[in-house]
Amino acid sequence: MGSHRTRDGRKISADPDHLAQPLWHARHRGEPRQRLLQAWDLLAGAAADIVALALPVECVCCGKEDLALCAGCERRLRMLTRHPFRAETGAPALMDTDGSVILPVVAAGIYREELSQSILAFKRHGQGQLRTVLSKVLASALAAAYAGTDAMVLIPVPSSGSAYRKRGFSPVHLLLAGVRRRFHGPRPEYKDALRKVRNRGTGIGLTENGLSGGQKGLGRGDRSRRVRGSMRTARGARGRSLRGKECIIVDDVLTTGATLAEAARAIHEAGGIVRGAVVLAAARAPAAAIGPAQSRYPGDYLGHS
Repeated sequence: MGSHRTRDGRKISADPDHLAQPLWHARHRGEPRQRLLQAWDLLAGAAADIVALALPVECVCCGKEDLALCAGCERRLRMLTRHPFRAETGAPALMDTDGSVILPVVAAGIYREELSQSILAFKRHGQGQLRTVLSKVLASALAAAYAGTDAMVLIPVPSSGSAYRKRGFSPVHLLLAGVRRRFHGPRPEYKDALRKVRNRGTGIGLTENGLSGGQKGLGRGDRSRRVRGSMRTARGARGRSLRGKECIIVDDVLTTGATLAEAARAIHEAGGIVRGAVVLAAARAPAAAIGPAQSRYPGDYLGHS
Protein backbone atom coordinates (compact mmCIF):
# COMPACT_ATOMS: atom_id res chain seq x y z
CA MET A 1 0.00 0.00 0.00
CA GLY A 2 1.37 3.39 -0.89
CA SER A 3 1.24 6.33 1.41
CA HIS A 4 1.97 10.02 1.37
CA ARG A 5 2.55 12.84 3.82
CA THR A 6 0.47 15.91 4.39
CA ARG A 7 1.99 19.41 4.41
CA ASP A 8 2.43 19.24 8.18
CA GLY A 9 4.40 15.98 7.85
CA ARG A 10 1.71 13.47 8.95
CA LYS A 11 1.90 10.12 7.15
CA ILE A 12 -1.41 8.81 5.81
CA SER A 13 -2.47 5.85 3.67
CA ALA A 14 -3.25 6.42 0.00
CA ASP A 15 -6.07 3.82 0.13
CA PRO A 16 -9.33 5.71 0.74
CA ASP A 17 -10.76 2.66 2.52
CA HIS A 18 -8.10 3.15 5.19
CA LEU A 19 -8.89 6.80 5.70
CA ALA A 20 -10.76 7.79 8.85
CA GLN A 21 -14.40 8.50 8.02
CA PRO A 22 -16.25 11.49 9.49
CA LEU A 23 -18.72 10.70 12.23
CA TRP A 24 -22.44 11.09 11.45
CA HIS A 25 -25.32 10.91 13.88
CA ALA A 26 -27.51 7.90 13.17
CA ARG A 27 -30.95 8.77 11.79
CA HIS A 28 -33.79 6.29 12.12
CA ARG A 29 -36.74 6.98 9.77
CA GLY A 30 -39.09 4.94 11.90
CA GLU A 31 -38.57 7.17 14.94
CA PRO A 32 -38.38 10.76 13.71
CA ARG A 33 -37.22 13.20 16.32
CA GLN A 34 -39.03 16.21 15.02
CA ARG A 35 -42.73 16.63 15.65
CA LEU A 36 -43.27 17.73 12.05
CA LEU A 37 -42.02 14.38 10.78
CA GLN A 38 -44.20 12.55 13.28
CA ALA A 39 -47.24 14.48 12.09
CA TRP A 40 -46.30 13.74 8.48
CA ASP A 41 -46.13 10.02 9.25
CA LEU A 42 -49.62 10.13 10.75
CA LEU A 43 -51.03 12.04 7.77
CA ALA A 44 -49.38 9.68 5.29
CA GLY A 45 -50.87 6.68 7.08
CA ALA A 46 -54.33 8.24 7.13
CA ALA A 47 -54.09 9.13 3.43
CA ALA A 48 -53.12 5.54 2.61
CA ASP A 49 -56.18 4.26 4.50
CA ILE A 50 -58.48 6.67 2.65
CA VAL A 51 -57.04 5.65 -0.74
CA ALA A 52 -57.50 1.99 0.15
CA LEU A 53 -61.18 2.64 0.90
CA ALA A 54 -61.87 4.88 -2.12
CA LEU A 55 -59.94 2.77 -4.63
CA PRO A 56 -60.64 -0.90 -3.97
CA VAL A 57 -58.21 -3.41 -5.35
CA GLU A 58 -60.78 -6.05 -6.21
CA CYS A 59 -63.69 -6.27 -8.64
CA VAL A 60 -66.95 -5.12 -7.03
CA CYS A 61 -68.81 -7.92 -8.82
CA CYS A 62 -66.64 -11.04 -8.71
CA GLY A 63 -63.84 -10.11 -6.29
CA LYS A 64 -61.02 -10.46 -8.78
CA GLU A 65 -57.99 -8.54 -7.52
CA ASP A 66 -56.45 -5.29 -8.81
CA LEU A 67 -59.48 -3.88 -10.67
CA ALA A 68 -62.62 -2.13 -9.44
CA LEU A 69 -64.43 -3.81 -12.34
CA CYS A 70 -62.66 -6.64 -14.14
CA ALA A 71 -62.80 -7.03 -17.91
CA GLY A 72 -65.19 -9.99 -17.73
CA CYS A 73 -67.70 -8.22 -15.48
CA GLU A 74 -67.48 -5.04 -17.52
CA ARG A 75 -68.27 -7.05 -20.65
CA ARG A 76 -71.30 -8.62 -18.95
CA LEU A 77 -72.45 -5.16 -17.79
CA ARG A 78 -72.28 -3.95 -21.40
CA MET A 79 -74.36 -6.93 -22.47
CA LEU A 80 -76.97 -6.14 -19.80
CA THR A 81 -77.29 -2.57 -21.09
CA ARG A 82 -76.87 -3.02 -24.83
CA HIS A 83 -80.61 -2.50 -25.52
CA PRO A 84 -82.16 0.46 -23.63
CA PHE A 85 -85.91 -0.01 -23.24
CA ARG A 86 -89.07 1.81 -22.22
CA ALA A 87 -89.59 1.02 -18.52
CA GLU A 88 -92.51 3.13 -17.24
CA THR A 89 -94.98 0.23 -17.32
CA GLY A 90 -93.08 -1.26 -14.37
CA ALA A 91 -93.48 1.95 -12.33
CA PRO A 92 -97.04 2.39 -10.97
CA ALA A 93 -96.68 6.11 -10.25
CA LEU A 94 -95.98 6.79 -13.94
CA MET A 95 -99.04 4.99 -15.34
CA ASP A 96 -102.65 6.22 -15.22
CA THR A 97 -105.52 3.99 -14.14
CA ASP A 98 -106.64 3.58 -17.75
CA GLY A 99 -103.21 2.28 -18.75
CA SER A 100 -102.02 5.49 -20.40
CA VAL A 101 -98.47 6.75 -19.82
CA ILE A 102 -98.02 9.71 -17.48
CA LEU A 103 -94.25 9.96 -17.91
CA PRO A 104 -92.21 7.86 -20.39
CA VAL A 105 -88.91 6.50 -19.09
CA VAL A 106 -85.95 4.90 -20.87
CA ALA A 107 -83.80 2.53 -18.78
CA ALA A 108 -80.34 1.33 -19.77
CA GLY A 109 -80.99 -2.07 -18.20
CA ILE A 110 -82.77 -4.03 -15.47
CA TYR A 111 -81.45 -3.59 -11.94
CA ARG A 112 -79.73 -6.95 -11.51
CA GLU A 113 -76.38 -8.77 -11.53
CA GLU A 114 -73.35 -6.68 -12.60
CA LEU A 115 -75.44 -3.56 -13.24
CA SER A 116 -76.97 -3.44 -9.76
CA GLN A 117 -73.67 -4.32 -8.07
CA SER A 118 -71.82 -1.60 -9.98
CA ILE A 119 -74.45 1.04 -9.20
CA LEU A 120 -74.42 0.18 -5.49
CA ALA A 121 -70.63 0.24 -5.29
CA PHE A 122 -70.49 3.54 -7.17
CA LYS A 123 -73.07 5.17 -4.90
CA ARG A 124 -71.18 4.03 -1.81
CA HIS A 125 -67.69 5.08 -2.87
CA GLY A 126 -67.80 6.84 -6.26
CA GLN A 127 -64.76 4.99 -7.64
CA GLY A 128 -63.26 6.50 -10.76
CA GLN A 129 -63.37 3.36 -12.88
CA LEU A 130 -67.03 2.68 -12.07
CA ARG A 131 -67.87 6.29 -12.83
CA THR A 132 -66.31 5.96 -16.29
CA VAL A 133 -68.14 2.71 -17.10
CA LEU A 134 -71.53 3.87 -15.79
CA SER A 135 -71.19 7.22 -17.58
CA LYS A 136 -70.87 5.29 -20.84
CA VAL A 137 -73.97 3.26 -19.99
CA LEU A 138 -75.96 6.38 -19.17
CA ALA A 139 -74.72 8.15 -22.30
CA SER A 140 -75.96 5.26 -24.47
CA ALA A 141 -79.40 5.34 -22.88
CA LEU A 142 -79.57 9.13 -23.27
CA ALA A 143 -78.50 8.88 -26.90
CA ALA A 144 -81.31 6.37 -27.53
CA ALA A 145 -83.87 8.62 -25.83
CA TYR A 146 -82.45 11.76 -27.41
CA ALA A 147 -82.27 10.45 -31.00
CA GLY A 148 -84.46 12.24 -33.50
CA THR A 149 -85.63 14.94 -31.10
CA ASP A 150 -84.97 18.64 -30.87
CA ALA A 151 -82.51 20.05 -28.34
CA MET A 152 -83.20 18.79 -24.83
CA VAL A 153 -82.19 19.96 -21.36
CA LEU A 154 -80.91 17.23 -19.03
CA ILE A 155 -81.98 17.73 -15.42
CA PRO A 156 -80.55 15.43 -12.72
CA VAL A 157 -82.59 14.33 -9.73
CA PRO A 158 -80.79 15.70 -6.65
CA SER A 159 -79.68 13.60 -3.70
CA SER A 160 -81.26 14.27 -0.33
CA GLY A 161 -79.25 16.34 2.11
CA SER A 162 -78.57 13.35 4.38
CA ALA A 163 -77.45 11.17 1.46
CA TYR A 164 -75.14 13.91 0.17
CA ARG A 165 -73.59 14.39 3.60
CA LYS A 166 -73.05 10.66 3.95
CA ARG A 167 -71.50 10.14 0.51
CA GLY A 168 -69.91 13.51 -0.09
CA PHE A 169 -71.22 13.62 -3.68
CA SER A 170 -74.37 13.24 -5.78
CA PRO A 171 -74.10 10.10 -7.97
CA VAL A 172 -76.29 11.37 -10.82
CA HIS A 173 -74.51 14.74 -11.00
CA LEU A 174 -71.14 12.99 -11.01
CA LEU A 175 -72.16 10.73 -13.90
CA LEU A 176 -73.71 13.52 -15.97
CA ALA A 177 -70.51 15.56 -15.67
CA GLY A 178 -68.80 13.09 -18.02
CA VAL A 179 -71.78 12.19 -20.20
CA ARG A 180 -72.16 15.20 -22.49
CA ARG A 181 -68.75 14.85 -24.14
CA ARG A 182 -69.68 11.32 -25.26
CA PHE A 183 -72.38 12.59 -27.64
CA HIS A 184 -71.23 12.55 -31.25
CA GLY A 185 -73.93 14.95 -32.44
CA PRO A 186 -75.25 18.11 -30.79
CA ARG A 187 -74.74 17.91 -27.05
CA PRO A 188 -77.79 18.28 -24.84
CA GLU A 189 -77.86 21.18 -22.43
CA TYR A 190 -77.34 20.38 -18.76
CA LYS A 191 -79.00 22.27 -15.91
CA ASP A 192 -78.66 21.56 -12.20
CA ALA A 193 -82.12 23.03 -11.62
CA LEU A 194 -83.79 20.84 -8.97
CA ARG A 195 -83.43 21.11 -5.20
CA LYS A 196 -84.66 18.86 -2.37
CA VAL A 197 -86.72 20.73 0.21
CA ARG A 198 -88.67 20.01 3.38
CA ASN A 199 -91.96 18.26 2.65
CA ARG A 200 -94.73 20.81 2.73
CA GLY A 201 -96.47 20.97 6.09
CA THR A 202 -94.17 18.39 7.68
CA GLY A 203 -90.94 18.34 9.63
CA ILE A 204 -87.50 17.73 8.20
CA GLY A 205 -87.09 14.04 7.45
CA LEU A 206 -90.73 13.28 8.20
CA THR A 207 -93.73 12.95 5.95
CA GLU A 208 -97.31 13.70 6.88
CA ASN A 209 -97.84 10.16 8.13
CA GLY A 210 -94.72 10.19 10.31
CA LEU A 211 -92.48 8.13 8.03
CA SER A 212 -88.79 8.86 8.25
CA GLY A 213 -85.55 7.55 6.82
CA GLY A 214 -84.95 6.26 3.30
CA GLN A 215 -87.42 4.88 0.76
CA LYS A 216 -86.05 1.36 0.57
CA GLY A 217 -88.74 -1.19 1.32
CA LEU A 218 -91.63 1.29 1.09
CA GLY A 219 -94.68 0.61 -1.04
CA ARG A 220 -96.12 2.83 -3.75
CA GLY A 221 -98.37 4.81 -1.42
CA ASP A 222 -95.70 5.47 1.19
CA ARG A 223 -93.15 6.49 -1.43
CA SER A 224 -95.61 8.89 -3.03
CA ARG A 225 -96.45 10.51 0.31
CA ARG A 226 -92.77 10.79 1.20
CA VAL A 227 -91.69 12.61 -1.96
CA ARG A 228 -94.81 14.75 -2.49
CA GLY A 229 -93.73 18.40 -2.40
CA SER A 230 -90.10 17.43 -1.73
CA MET A 231 -88.61 19.19 -4.78
CA ARG A 232 -88.54 22.66 -6.24
CA THR A 233 -86.53 24.38 -8.93
CA ALA A 234 -83.50 26.46 -8.00
CA ARG A 235 -84.12 30.07 -7.12
CA GLY A 236 -83.08 32.88 -9.41
CA ALA A 237 -81.99 32.65 -13.03
CA ARG A 238 -81.16 28.95 -12.85
CA GLY A 239 -84.77 28.01 -12.11
CA ARG A 240 -86.37 30.58 -14.43
CA SER A 241 -84.24 29.35 -17.34
CA LEU A 242 -86.41 26.21 -17.63
CA ARG A 243 -89.42 28.14 -18.89
CA GLY A 244 -90.40 26.82 -22.34
CA LYS A 245 -87.49 24.33 -22.39
CA GLU A 246 -88.00 20.67 -23.32
CA CYS A 247 -86.50 18.61 -20.51
CA ILE A 248 -85.38 15.05 -19.80
CA ILE A 249 -85.06 14.05 -16.13
CA VAL A 250 -82.08 11.85 -15.25
CA ASP A 251 -81.88 9.48 -12.27
CA ASP A 252 -80.03 6.31 -11.30
CA VAL A 253 -82.68 3.68 -10.45
CA LEU A 254 -86.40 3.56 -11.27
CA THR A 255 -88.59 1.86 -8.64
CA THR A 256 -92.21 3.01 -8.25
CA GLY A 257 -91.63 6.20 -10.24
CA ALA A 258 -92.69 8.50 -7.37
CA THR A 259 -89.41 10.42 -7.39
CA LEU A 260 -89.52 11.04 -11.15
CA ALA A 261 -93.16 12.12 -10.92
CA GLU A 262 -92.27 14.65 -8.22
CA ALA A 263 -89.33 15.97 -10.27
CA ALA A 264 -91.64 16.36 -13.28
CA ARG A 265 -94.15 18.28 -11.14
CA ALA A 266 -91.48 20.73 -9.98
CA ILE A 267 -90.25 21.30 -13.54
CA HIS A 268 -93.80 21.84 -14.83
CA GLU A 269 -94.39 24.42 -12.10
CA ALA A 270 -91.29 26.29 -13.32
CA GLY A 271 -92.63 26.34 -16.88
CA GLY A 272 -90.51 23.51 -18.27
CA ILE A 273 -91.83 20.89 -20.68
CA VAL A 274 -90.97 17.38 -19.48
CA ARG A 275 -90.60 14.92 -22.36
CA GLY A 276 -89.58 11.98 -20.20
CA ALA A 277 -86.83 10.52 -18.06
CA VAL A 278 -83.73 8.35 -18.43
CA VAL A 279 -82.34 6.04 -15.74
CA LEU A 280 -79.41 3.67 -15.42
CA ALA A 281 -81.61 0.80 -14.29
CA ALA A 282 -85.24 -0.16 -13.72
CA ALA A 283 -85.91 -2.18 -10.57
CA ARG A 284 -88.88 -3.90 -12.23
CA ALA A 285 -88.97 -5.14 -15.78
CA PRO A 286 -91.95 -3.84 -17.79
CA ALA A 287 -94.64 -6.24 -18.97
CA ALA A 288 -92.53 -6.71 -22.10
CA ALA A 289 -88.99 -5.38 -22.15
CA ILE A 290 -88.87 -3.50 -25.42
CA GLY A 291 -85.81 -2.40 -27.33
CA PRO A 292 -85.35 0.34 -29.91
CA ALA A 293 -86.80 -1.74 -32.74
CA GLN A 294 -89.87 -2.95 -30.78
CA SER A 295 -91.27 0.14 -29.08
CA ARG A 296 -95.00 -0.16 -28.36
CA TYR A 297 -95.39 3.63 -28.35
CA PRO A 298 -95.64 6.20 -31.16
CA GLY A 299 -92.15 7.38 -32.01
CA ASP A 300 -89.01 5.63 -30.84
CA TYR A 301 -88.47 7.13 -27.41
CA LEU A 302 -89.12 10.29 -25.49
CA GLY A 303 -89.44 12.99 -28.06
CA HIS A 304 -92.53 11.66 -29.84
CA SER A 305 -94.54 9.85 -27.16
